[in-house]
Amino acid sequence: MAKPHWQEEEDILVEDDIGSDHPSYLIVFNDDVNSFEWVIQCFMEILKHTSEQAEQLSIIIHFKGKATVKTGPKNELVPLCEGLLDRGLSAVVEEE
Repeated sequence: MAKPHWQEEEDILVEDDIGSDHPSYLIVFNDDVNSFEWVIQCFMEILKHTSEQAEQLSIIIHFKGKATVKTGPKNELVPLCEGLLDRGLSAVVEEE
């Protein structure tokens, strides 16, 4: 049997901020203390980012001074922010 010349596309689940018209943003700021490796490790362990996501965000933070690393309901972002702060990163949760 011949294989089709097309591939099935896979649906990707995207998390939405349901129940709030105003999502919050977890923002991390650049500093001269933490290494790229440490920031990447923190993003992977606390935010559950892939290594690629964590690396890209750390580069953006380094060159732009800050970056939004996660969006969602404030009640979900605050514990993540506290986890990053506990590890020495400079982070805040801001609302729109």
